[in-house]
Formats: sequence, structure tokens, C-alpha cells
Amino acid sequence: MRDESLAFLREIVNAPSPSGYEERAAAIYRAYTSKFANEVRTDVHGNVFAVLNAGASTRIMLAGHIDEIGFIVHYIGDDGMLYFSSIGEHDSANAIGQRVWVHGRNKIPGVIGRKPVHLLSDEEKKQIPLVEDLWIDIGVCTRAEAEDLVDMGDIVTYSVEFQEFPGDRAVARGFDNKMGAFIVAEALRELASNGGLHPDVGVYAVATVEEEVGYRGAGTAAFGIDARTGIAVDVSHATDYPAMNKQKHGDLEIGKGPTITRGSNINAVVFRMLVSAARDANIPYQIEISAGSTGTDAHVMQTSRAGMATGLLGVAVRYMHTPCEMLSLTDVENCGRLMAAYCRAVAPETDFTPRL
Repeated sequence: MRDESLAFLREIVNAPSPSGYEERAAAIYRAYTSKFANEVRTDVHGNVFAVLNAGASTRIMLAGHIDEIGFIVHYIGDDGMLYFSSIGEHDSANAIGQRVWVHGRNKIPGVIGRKPVHLLSDEEKKQIPLVEDLWIDIGVCTRAEAEDLVDMGDIVTYSVEFQEFPGDRAVARGFDNKMGAFIVAEALRELASNGGLHPDVGVYAVATVEEEVGYRGAGTAAFGIDARTGIAVDVSHATDYPAMNKQKHGDLEIGKGPTITRGSNINAVVFRMLVSAARDANIPYQIEISAGSTGTDAHVMQTSRAGMATGLLGVAVRYMHTPCEMLSLTDVENCGRLMAAYCRAVAPETDFTPRL
């Protein structure tokens, strides 16, 4: 991976951006894509659009969401402890004892507290803790001290950042799915740098918002673009580690290439074009099966307006929705290459109507 690309990935993954609070990641995305896109703009919802060939009659939408899961402060106790709600889906057991940042007027360190295991009853030890039973300790003793530092509605993220591991692996708290925003930006950069895009095909690489709370950004962006075809990219569940049942969840491995989803959320022509593009470019890939909704931006892209011919790419990730999501950097890079290859295969006359 290019040094500049890796620096961009590191920066956008580390930026705090829980759903509804994506401004920091959006600014990083705008700054990076403005170097090669013909047009970069942000809508009222917060989606960022980086565009090539904006006036083209045939439009492709690429979507990777820049929001991440996190927490939001909703109450301050008399003792200065902060009580919080979840943004997105959390396993609350992962939160206990974690160091966090509270992002308000300033960035305040804190730790998520719970009664020590030594003091739990036998029944309490059997129960998964609820978020409402946890609190954030920022080291003050009174509500007044806390209110000097924190406001209601301030967001909270784990204080865990991007780290490279051996074997082409990397770990971060926010690969889901700022990795996806990175991929659509890199696909656009590849098209801008190396060409191959039909002159009457426009590509809209969108960093979408609020996916973790209902695909809201992708829904409004898709309506506004009115694209003929679109590709969403998101994380896929790797099943190459202990306790994962491949008979139930499929067989996806880190480092074996990006995933191409097949199922009812996916246009059959788009699926075939993605597979052909991967083979033609010698990009390794894995097939992911989704019987119904994929739980990604593809869900709302498919049904936008009169319908969008939609595909879904992914990168296999271990330990999703935890502070230590793990993936292969080569898979990420190849996913961007595959997305660009698909865009090059689209022409104004491409017929996306499914037929045998």
C-alpha cells in the first residue's frame, strides 16, 4: 500500500465519528479526495461526495460509511460519574474496564467502570452486564467538576487506535466501516490516476453517514444521485478463528481477498460483473452469501427511487464491533482495485436487467 494511502487509512480510522457525529472523519475524507476528484461536496445530512465526470448520463454510486459505533453521555451523577447510551450495537461485556475518550469542548480521558468481580454475587457473575449498569469515571468528584468538562450529548469512543500487526494484519476500533470509506476513495483515485472510465459514466464515491443507526445517509445520497448502479462496501464476518461455526456462518478468511456478496439484496448482473472483473484483474476474492437484507448501505441503495442495480463488496474482519477489529491490509487494497475495475466495466449501454 502507498505510504500516502496508509496514512489516510490511519487518520480516518482514528478520527472519532459515531453515528450523527461524523464531522471529523468527513473533513479527512474531503481533504484526501479533493486532490483527485473533479468535485467534492457535502450534503445537509453530512454525506461527502467525491465525483468524477459529474455531468455523465450514466452514474455509479460507491458507498462506504464513515460512522462508527460509540457512546453518548446522557446523565452526570452527583459524584461526577458519567452515564451513557450506546450508539450502534455493542456487546456491553467488551466495555468493562476500557479506557475511553469523551469528545466535547476538549478531549477528556475516562474509564468505563463496574463493580469488581470479587464483589459480584454468584447470580451477577452469570449475567451479561447492561450498559445502564456501567459508568464513565473521568477522575472528578462532583457533578459541578464534571460539568466544567463535559456536556450532555458529548460522544465517547474507546481510546484504541490503528496498529499494524505481523502478517499484513492491522487492528483498529473503527474499521467498521471507515475502511469502506477508504476503499471508495482509493477506487476513485485509481480511476482518476490510471483512467479506463467510460467518458459518459460518472462515479460518485460517497462517504455515507449514520449507517449504524439505519442506513440513513446512504438512503438520502442514493435518492439524490439517482444512479443506475451502485456498489456498497462494508466489513464481512471472518470465520477463521475459534468458536466460529462455518456450517452456520460460511467460510471467509482474512487475507484470502475481498468478499463479493451474492443473494437477494444483490443484482445478479452486478454480481457476475464483479466476479468477472476480479478474475480479469487477477484479484483473489471470496463469495459471501446473504439470504435477505445484508444489513449494509446496499439495503437502501437497492430500493432507491425506481431501483438501483446494487452490489456489495467487503473485507473479512475478525472481532467486529469490538475495540480490536482485525483485517488484512492487502484485502483492503485489493477491494479498492476491484471496485475500480467494476467501474471501468460499466458503459451507458450496460443492461442490468436480471435474466437467464
